[in-house]
Amino acid sequence: MKKLLIVESPAKIKTISKFLGKDFVIMSTIGHIKDLPTRTLGVTIPEKGEIKINYVVMENKDKVITDIVKEAKKCDAVFLAPDPDREGEIIAWHIGQEIEKVLDPNKIFRITFNEITKSAISEAVKHPSHIDLQKVAAQQARRILDRWVGYEVSPVLWRKITKGLSAGRVQSVALKLICDREQAIRDFKIEEYWTIDGLFGHNKATFLATLAQVNDKKIDINNEQKAKELVDQIKKAEYIIESIQDKTRSKKPYAPFMTSTLQQTAYNRLGFSVKKTMEVAQKLYEGIPLEDPNAPIALITYMRTDSLRISDTAIQQSREFIEGQYGKKYLPKSTNVYAKKKGNAQDAHEAIRPVDISLSPDKVKPYLTADAAKLYELIWRRFVACQMESAEYAQRQVTIQGDKFTFKVTGSTLIFDGFLKVYAPEEEDKEATVVLPAEIKEKDKVKLEKVEPKQHFTQPPARYTEASLVKELEKEGIGRPSTYATIMNTIRARSYTKLDTKKRFEPTELGFAVTKMLNTNLPKIMDIKFTAHMEEDLDKIAHGELERDLVLREFWKDFQKDLKEFKGTATKMTETTDIVCPECKQHNLIIRFGKSGQFLGCPGYPECKFTTNFTRDESGKIQMVEKQEAQILDQTCPKCGKPLRLVRGRFGEFKACSGYPECKYIHQETAGFKCPSCKKGDIIKRKWKRGSFWGCSNYPKCKFAIFGEIVEKPCPKCKLPFLVREKDKIRCSDTSCGYTEIEDKS
Repeated sequence: MKKLLIVESPAKIKTISKFLGKDFVIMSTIGHIKDLPTRTLGVTIPEKGEIKINYVVMENKDKVITDIVKEAKKCDAVFLAPDPDREGEIIAWHIGQEIEKVLDPNKIFRITFNEITKSAISEAVKHPSHIDLQKVAAQQARRILDRWVGYEVSPVLWRKITKGLSAGRVQSVALKLICDREQAIRDFKIEEYWTIDGLFGHNKATFLATLAQVNDKKIDINNEQKAKELVDQIKKAEYIIESIQDKTRSKKPYAPFMTSTLQQTAYNRLGFSVKKTMEVAQKLYEGIPLEDPNAPIALITYMRTDSLRISDTAIQQSREFIEGQYGKKYLPKSTNVYAKKKGNAQDAHEAIRPVDISLSPDKVKPYLTADAAKLYELIWRRFVACQMESAEYAQRQVTIQGDKFTFKVTGSTLIFDGFLKVYAPEEEDKEATVVLPAEIKEKDKVKLEKVEPKQHFTQPPARYTEASLVKELEKEGIGRPSTYATIMNTIRARSYTKLDTKKRFEPTELGFAVTKMLNTNLPKIMDIKFTAHMEEDLDKIAHGELERDLVLREFWKDFQKDLKEFKGTATKMTETTDIVCPECKQHNLIIRFGKSGQFLGCPGYPECKFTTNFTRDESGKIQMVEKQEAQILDQTCPKCGKPLRLVRGRFGEFKACSGYPECKYIHQETAGFKCPSCKKGDIIKRKWKRGSFWGCSNYPKCKFAIFGEIVEKPCPKCKLPFLVREKDKIRCSDTSCGYTEIEDKS
C-alpha cells in the first residue's frame, strides 16, 4: 500500500523519512502554492451570497503542484502534513484541492504534529483527521483584510506622499506605536530631583541607607538648595535602629517560552533579531544532524505558538530528569502549571520546549552552529527551570530613625537557588546585593559616618527595541508573534524607521508623514483597540464562533466609506515649516520626499528651486543643514582628465568626475584579483543601503559577491585568491573549505 505524506518545508523530509516505512513517499509544497493575484484585488463582494476569492498559482509552483499530484495519483492514501497553524491549514487545503482532481477525497487526510519525533509522527498517521475549514476561513479572513488595506491604501500614499510606499493593517499600527513613542520623547519635560544616602556605622561594619521620609511624609526634593538644607539638618541628628523586619520571599520560575517571549528573550540575552530567532528556531524544529550526518534530529517543538501548555509526557520526563540531575529538593511536590495567555490564544500547540530533555546543550553543541547552540540552550534551560522549585530569599528591611528623618534599606540573601541553578533571572530582574551587618538589633545606636546628596533627572520613555515592540504588540493584542518579524522588516525596508546607535526604532520623517496621513484619513484601521478587536474576531472565526463573511463585510462597509473620502481629498501631502526660503524670501520651506529621502524645498518651485537637507533637535525643531561644496581631489578623471570630486549620495560618499553631467565617470575601488566565479570580471566595491560589498563587474550576468572586508591573501587550503576579515580572525569565504586563522595584529 503506497502512501504520500506532504509537508510544508523540504528541510523536514530527511528528518521524517527515518520514522516511516518504505511504503511512504514524502514531498514538500515548499511553502504556499497559491495566493491572491499580484496585479488585481482578487476579492469580490457580491450583494448577496459568499465572498469570492480568486486564488492563483504562485510563481514557480506549477511544477511543484504537478509533481505532487502525479505522485498522489499512484497512492492509496495521502496525508497532508503542513505546519499545525492557520498558514499550514490553508496550504493543506490548497494542495488537497489539487489532489482531489485525481484521487478519491476519502483517501486524503490531514495530520498535524507538534514535534518531529517517531512517536508524534506515528500517532498522527494512526489518527488522521480532515482539513479544519474554520482555520482555513480564519486565514482567508486575515489575508483578505491585509489585501484590502495594502492594495487599496498603498497607491493613495504613492500619490499623496511619494512612490514605493506601503500600508498594512498591522504594520501601520506598529509604526504608529513607534511614532507615538517618539512624539512622547519630544514632548517630555525633564524634571530635577534629589536623593540622599546616609552611610551608617555599627561597631566595625558600615552600610548605606536612603532617606525615605521627613516627619513621616514621603520626601520630595527638587532642587540643590533644599537638598543642602536637609543634609545640614541630617548631620545634627542622632540615629537608632527603629525596626528590623525579616521575611522569606519566594521567586517563582519563569513560564516556558511561547513565540513572543522567545523573541524578546533571545533579543535581550543573545542580541538576536526577531527574524533571526525564528529562522534559527525553524532549523531546530525541522531537525539537525547530530552524530549521524544522514539522520537529522528535531531538537525543539513547534516554535509558532501562543500556548504555555506542556504535554504529560514532557512533564514526566522533565521531573525524572530534574530529580536525577539536581536532587529531590529541586523538584516541586506537584507540577508547575502556567496560565493560558489571556484572550483567544491558539492553544492547539504546546509551549516551546526541547523534544528530548536528555539532549542537554553540552551534548548537542558540537554539532550545532554557534547561533543554534545559543538558542537551544536558552530554550532547554528555560523549560527545565519551569518545572523546578522556586528560589528562596531571606529579606531584611531595616528602618533607621533620627529626629524627624527616616532612612530605610533592604537586604536580600539567596538561601535556596531553586530554578536559578539552571536559569538565571532576566538582566533587569536581578536581585540587588545589599549586605547588612548580621549583629544589628532594634534600638541599637548607629553613627552617621557620611551623608551624600545625589542629583537626578527624570528620563523620557525609551524608544522601542525589537524586544520591547514585540512586548507592546502582544500586550495590545495586535498581530500574531509569527508575523512580527515581517512587520519589523517592512517598516525598515520602506524607510519608515531607522535604528539609532542603541539599535532602537527611530521613526523617519517619512514614517511620521505616513502615520499622520493614515491617522487623519483612516482612523479606524489605525486604532489600536480596533486592530486588537479584529484579532479577536479572527480567533473566533477559527473557533467557529463567528462567520468569516460577516466579519469581512462589516470591515469593508466602513473601510470603503473612509477610503473613498481619502482618495478624493487633498493633493500631495506637505508639512510647512517656520523657515523662510533663504533664496526667494517669499515662502516658508516645506518638507518633501524623494529617492534619497526627505529634504526641505521651496513651494515656489519651479520659479524657485531652493532645496536643502535638514535635521531635528531633541525637541523636534527643524534646523537647516548648510550645503557643502563638493571637495575637489588631487586625482584626475581617466576619461576626460578633469579633477575628481568627493560627492555625497544616497548610500554615502563616492568619487566622481567634476565635469558631470558631460562626463559621468564614477571611480570604483577594485580588488587585485579577477572574479573567482566567471574568471573575467573585476571585483569592484559597490554601495547599497546596508553599507558596502564587493561584486563582479559583469553583474547581472555574474552575481558573485563578497560581504565583508577583503584580505588580499590566498587561502592556504583551497587557493581562493582572498580571505575575509571577521573581528579578530580571517577566514575563507567558501564555507565548504572552512579555513580560519587568528589574525596576527602585532
